[in-house]
Amino acid sequence: MITDPLFYWAAIPAVILLGLAKGGFSGIGILAVPLMTLAVSPVQAASITLPILIVQDAVSVWVFRRTWDRHSLAILIPSSLIGIITGYLLAAHVSSEAVELAIGVTSLVFGARQLWVTRRGVTRPHESRDITGWLWGATAGFTSQIAHAGGVPFQIYMLPKRLDRDVLIGTSALYFAAMNWMKVPAYALLGQFTRANMATSVVLFPLAVASTVIGAKLIRRVSGERFYVFVYVLLIVVGLRLTWTGVAHLLIDRAS
Repeated sequence: MITDPLFYWAAIPAVILLGLAKGGFSGIGILAVPLMTLAVSPVQAASITLPILIVQDAVSVWVFRRTWDRHSLAILIPSSLIGIITGYLLAAHVSSEAVELAIGVTSLVFGARQLWVTRRGVTRPHESRDITGWLWGATAGFTSQIAHAGGVPFQIYMLPKRLDRDVLIGTSALYFAAMNWMKVPAYALLGQFTRANMATSVVLFPLAVASTVIGAKLIRRVSGERFYVFVYVLLIVVGLRLTWTGVAHLLIDRAS
């Protein structure tokens, strides 16, 4: 188990952000792994985070177990498996920084467009075609495996549907619960579930559960319309962060 106090100064707020994200504040969880990398390597941060995510998934699935969209999950889960397998097979040949940059720009454009449309008052639901769901599902699986950025493709597919707030959150909870379990074999094959990492994850489990419950309680105080505006703003913030880090890392790699 990690005993360095510096790690927990980074890990505690990271786990709280993950819990709030699992509770319904979609997007802010993407800051968790970068926070942890202030104290440990990105690979170790991801390894510690995955068991925590699985525990938080169980809480959010239980809270929103009665509100989810069956049709969307039937498309997204199998397509994401294809993306995860592809990401695992191509991990050595694909730059995570390039993936972050592509997802960041996409998030910025989509979030800004949706926020502009919402401000104009044009918010009619739009049912995407199944082929679009397969495309974004596979993309979410791939980007989640490579750069832990599966949330953006999921939201790009789901948000135009304008589902009820709890249905969207419940669908997200079930989807990412399945996604994270599908990533376990790949992480195990890469030897990332060490005893020290697992012990550190277990220490953080109580905070993970508590923050998820708090997030679920807080999100239900937000109206459906404000919830969508909040998610669009978060998408823009996440897009800025991914774009910035992607460009910075690519420039560093080119200079070295």
